[in-house]
Amino acid sequence: MKTEKEYRQYRENGILRLTKRQKKGILTPIFSRFLIITLLLILQFLLISGFFVWIDEFKPFFHILTGLILFFAMVYLFSCDMDPTGKLTWLFFIALFPIPITLFLAYTRLEVGHRRIKRRVGEIIDETQNLIPQNEGALRGISVDDRNTGDLVRWLNHSGCFPVFVGVETEYHDGGQSQFEAILRELAAAKEYIFLESFIIKEGYMWGSVLEILMKKAQEGLDVRVMYDGMCELAELPWDYAERLQSFGIKAKAFAPIRPVFSSQYNYRDHRKILVIDGNVAFTGGINMADEYIGREERFGVWKDAGLMVRGNAARSFTLMFLQMWNIDDPEAGWEPCMKDYPSPQLPAEGYVVPYSDCPIDDFKVGKTVYTDILNRAGKYVHIMTPYLILDAELENALKYAAQRGVEVKLILPGIPDKKAAYALAKSYYRILLNAGVKIYEYTPGFVHAKVFVCDDCRAVVGTINLDYRSLYHHYECAAYMYKTPCIADAEKDFANTLAQCREVTYESIRNESLYNKVMGKLLRFVAPLM
Repeated sequence: MKTEKEYRQYRENGILRLTKRQKKGILTPIFSRFLIITLLLILQFLLISGFFVWIDEFKPFFHILTGLILFFAMVYLFSCDMDPTGKLTWLFFIALFPIPITLFLAYTRLEVGHRRIKRRVGEIIDETQNLIPQNEGALRGISVDDRNTGDLVRWLNHSGCFPVFVGVETEYHDGGQSQFEAILRELAAAKEYIFLESFIIKEGYMWGSVLEILMKKAQEGLDVRVMYDGMCELAELPWDYAERLQSFGIKAKAFAPIRPVFSSQYNYRDHRKILVIDGNVAFTGGINMADEYIGREERFGVWKDAGLMVRGNAARSFTLMFLQMWNIDDPEAGWEPCMKDYPSPQLPAEGYVVPYSDCPIDDFKVGKTVYTDILNRAGKYVHIMTPYLILDAELENALKYAAQRGVEVKLILPGIPDKKAAYALAKSYYRILLNAGVKIYEYTPGFVHAKVFVCDDCRAVVGTINLDYRSLYHHYECAAYMYKTPCIADAEKDFANTLAQCREVTYESIRNESLYNKVMGKLLRFVAPLM
């Protein structure tokens, strides 16, 4: 492993090396692209606004048209399958600005610019529904052990290709550094392929260390693929970063890169974090490829995260999840890597594991359903770590119902926010939840980014799914549901250790909140489904 000094030299001479033309304007690769896209989007907005200024000259016709549009928009919203809280948000803005907001509603619901991807996702779901066969013995085993859990597992298998696995080794990581060390160890041992999918990739020590191994493995002939969300090209990476990776033998692409054209596609981001090695080892959790996730860069105080490693056949499900995203714009890529059957560990591990994903454009709200099911079936406790708390009516009721029937429901949220608006909005739910008996804690050292549910010492979820609208409705996500696996005890221990560093939210602390949080929290409830 290189020293930090050697790494800095590597980075200076490595993949981000600038050409002479770029050195004349060092911000050219990012700034010009950002500027052009922004200007073109503003131009489109001005043209649309100009249309409404023009049509306002025909006032009698305009008022009649406004009334008709308002009526039909309300009829549509009351009859469509949208989340009720989302309907209220649309109705509020339509009442203020009937024509532009109704047109925007039509634009989003017609999925302008997104139909091709939605059609392709539907094809992929059909192609892969039975690609990894369900072990009927494992399904019967979990149903006999716990009928309620068996019901959820059967539903997961119905919603997608999410089999339940036995004989899977699981390893819970209570922070980014722990997972990073395991990632480096497993990457070094890769023999066949490495598939990496990350919401954020940012140049630094963490990504540089991983990239160095990826480049070496690509040179050795392994199938190395990297995919990151297209927003990175505006915030963190040069616009041609995928091409630069390809020059080192790494297959790379950005998911849904931002173009200078309005499209509903931009609302659906790839928030997954998946690393699969040889179809036998997989990682997921909240940890992106950036230095703050391993504590080498301080942002928002101490960064608290969590991750999971699985070893065994369950890794095949993560391989399939990766390939489903990869194949959206590459239909010829195929599914062969996820079809190889690897043997279970020599000493079968205890418990059951169901890796699953959530797609924002299919008919299943998998992430939300799993969380709701855990809350509704809990007997003793549900302990939750989440960076955001922006709830729809169903999840809010599930949290309150669990607490009201005697289940110990505890939530750990950040003490130092990364987004002030989201922080204020989360606080707007505090009094409602406290009234129902839910206990809320804030992590005083800094920011909690972990997405963990632990229930009754026997169920847990670790993954990428936050308790907010973005994750539950608008992002591509993934996680692993575990039942009676040994690492559940580690997740609960991590929760207890984190809780010891938290302050409890009380009615008094709510009364003493800043005016900004009180006012902004209430105002932002109008736009909660957009956050």
